[in-house]
Amino acid sequence: MKKRNIILTLLFVTWTLSYMDRMVMTVAIPYISKDFDLTPVSMGIVMSAFFAGYALFQVPGGMLADKFGSRKTMVSAVTWWSLFTVATAMATSFTNMLIIRVLFGIGEASFPGGSWKTLSNWFPKKERATANGIMMSSNALGPAIAPLFVVGVMAAFGWRSVFLFLVIPGIIVAALLWWLVRDNPKDSKLVSAEELKVIQGDEGTKDSGKKMSFKDVVKQSMVWKLVLIWFTFDITFWGFSSWVPTYLINARGFDLVSMGINASLPFFAGTVGLILGGYLSDKFFVGRRRTLIIGSDILAAIFLYFTFTTGSMVPAMALLTLSGFFICMSFGAIWALPMNVLKPEVMGSSSALINFGGQVAGFISPIVIGFLIEAAGGSFNTAFYFLIAAVLVSAVITTSVREHENTKTAKLKIAK
Repeated sequence: MKKRNIILTLLFVTWTLSYMDRMVMTVAIPYISKDFDLTPVSMGIVMSAFFAGYALFQVPGGMLADKFGSRKTMVSAVTWWSLFTVATAMATSFTNMLIIRVLFGIGEASFPGGSWKTLSNWFPKKERATANGIMMSSNALGPAIAPLFVVGVMAAFGWRSVFLFLVIPGIIVAALLWWLVRDNPKDSKLVSAEELKVIQGDEGTKDSGKKMSFKDVVKQSMVWKLVLIWFTFDITFWGFSSWVPTYLINARGFDLVSMGINASLPFFAGTVGLILGGYLSDKFFVGRRRTLIIGSDILAAIFLYFTFTTGSMVPAMALLTLSGFFICMSFGAIWALPMNVLKPEVMGSSSALINFGGQVAGFISPIVIGFLIEAAGGSFNTAFYFLIAAVLVSAVITTSVREHENTKTAKLKIAK
């Protein structure tokens, strides 16, 4: 087995756990709202609180990964969020919950940049989009597992126990990251000389003597286009992810068990879509990944529209599942772009800057949807129109992207 695939597997597991830790809130919130007497707007604020801290510290977290190494950064992040998972279970009021969730997000914010930096260091350029698609499929698998996990635990022990049960896997994952991951593959005893040659076999992983700083990154128009694409796309992704469980209960009349099963379906489909998006972008869309992104966005918008306009339950669930599939296919294809145009030495901070846009969207979207639902007297129709508009705007911005619009090495400053 290729040793870099062991690292990929561990990153996949860690991302899956991180999404379970944050997504159990979206499944538990209808029941938390009963304990704390929350309105739809208040529910949206609780779900958005995590993203306030998470978005704010994306770039500092990525810079920490570049400065201190991805290994230390990731282990610290996993340990932090595990502690605040426990704290979530101990919340006693609406205000208390908001503070805990903001601090939760602050600690977790350094993990994404560390994981992308690790992937960039451990995989040759030609494999990165596929590897990233596999790793980021966790972003759909976590939300897929979360409803099933929550339903089982909540039915037996209540919503607080759901968060307590997630502490042990967090500790295990932190220990494995410390034991197995090295910032540079050449420092790992796992890697043979032959595999190391493959990893370092493309120009993107070699030290050419030219160094890119974070200042150079923010001057690239490509990076800012990706920030905007990711922001508008994540309005849809996080709005969809955050409100699907509540939509199934309030708009479609599902009970706890039925909601848990059906809320998982779009994200199981999305797991396949994410992997496929990364694979197809490497296999058939090199140099023209925007085509795959735009096509996926348009199909996602179409299926979202028919989801809420279809009265019959079974077709509506099929359409919701297809929506999840194409939303996540676009997700995988979008992240293939930075993995192939950004340099490994600044992957932590540059990917964190792009992800910052998405996490701002993660903060905004649940609150806006809460307002739209409340203003519509409980109807989700305007909320779906909001999600559709956002993903179509993302597609429009993507039309301006040229994949080779990356940094011109001749303009890079040589590190002194």
